[in-house]
Amino acid sequence: MDINKFTLKSQEAIQMAQQIAETNGNQAVETGHLLKGIFLTDKDVTPYILKKSNVNPEIIEKALDRIIEGYPKVEGGNLYLSQNTHKVLNYALSELKTFGDDFVAIELILYSLIDAGDTIGSLLKDNKLIKNT
Repeated sequence: MDINKFTLKSQEAIQMAQQIAETNGNQAVETGHLLKGIFLTDKDVTPYILKKSNVNPEIIEKALDRIIEGYPKVEGGNLYLSQNTHKVLNYALSELKTFGDDFVAIELILYSLIDAGDTIGSLLKDNKLIKNT
């Protein structure tokens, strides 16, 4: 995965996800960490997208915090991207041409998280966040 194909804000969100995982004692950076990283680094685009989609960000964040608390805690070891997180970021990269972009922006990661195939994808879908291309 070429991190240079991500916008600076997206890179910040990924770094924040890593920090959240590390702070919580999680060895794997999961999609929940990634979504939380997006919430913490992007105060403009994500709230706008959620509001436009009639999604309550507070409900998502509360559920997200519970999901993150449930991730396995591990002492020691190296931090790594989980299989789902890796899949989401690679999917975002593969969608660049579809969206006519040169770099993966925050909204493209959020878009990719909808189909994460895990609790985060379900959380977003259950709260009526859908893909509109």
